[in-house]
Amino acid sequence: MKEVRTKVPATTANLGPGFDCLGIALRIYNEVIVRAAPGHPDGMADQAAEAFFTRADIAPFDFDWSVKGQVPRSRGMGSSVTVRLGLLHGLNELADGPLSDVALYQLCCDLEGHPDNAAPAAFGGFTVARKDASFQRYKVSKKLRFVLLVPDFEVETPAARKALPERIPFKDAVVSASNAAAISAAFASEEYENLRGTFTDYLHQPYRLPLIPCLNDVIAAGEKAGAIGGWLSGSGSTIACVTLADPEKVARAMQEASGLKNTKVFITQADNKGARVKVRS
Repeated sequence: MKEVRTKVPATTANLGPGFDCLGIALRIYNEVIVRAAPGHPDGMADQAAEAFFTRADIAPFDFDWSVKGQVPRSRGMGSSVTVRLGLLHGLNELADGPLSDVALYQLCCDLEGHPDNAAPAAFGGFTVARKDASFQRYKVSKKLRFVLLVPDFEVETPAARKALPERIPFKDAVVSASNAAAISAAFASEEYENLRGTFTDYLHQPYRLPLIPCLNDVIAAGEKAGAIGGWLSGSGSTIACVTLADPEKVARAMQEASGLKNTKVFITQADNKGARVKVRS
């Protein structure tokens, strides 16, 4: 029985002002296993399969699948992308590779509705992705540590999207655009000290604050403990900080400031490889 195992990294997206376009792959993974066997895919798997067979222009075939790993669901760390991208790669291998890696990424973007998580999960590193699924990718130094505080409550992306206004003040858009540009320049040049003060956002974080009330306090505590800065990871509920020194101290400060009894903390680095596929016969 042919089996495909795709290891897909978690992601942290938006990075504050880079709404729906900036993302980083992390060394936290899900593995999606797709087998050439009778199965009963439903929900996300059925949707991904239908899209794949249509795009590849091939007849549907039976498959079974499962997922295992560390990426928490509905916490703003790209769990849905790990599943969708893993399924697409698995089906592509079982079908003898009719689609390229870029085509699979573009298909994943279509399914997600936005490319900020899909680009780093597919190709690793720091990515700047556009709505048309074009992207730029840059390696991220091992010197950077990412501290992720994961609360014990979920935030569903549709609910987080509903919290956003239809219009924002012009001055807020200008600040957010300039900060997003500064973040991109700092990662592209690897001049990470230039990230300080760039994560301030007025596009989405202020409007999602009622969903994650501790957000600002946690980021402020992380920065006081030495972090370069912090942001709401994706649509939350995870809060991320990035640091060049003493990530354990940053983690302790973030946990204490959250006021939450049950939290999980990841201290990790960026993943610069993206999704990788293994085939077993």
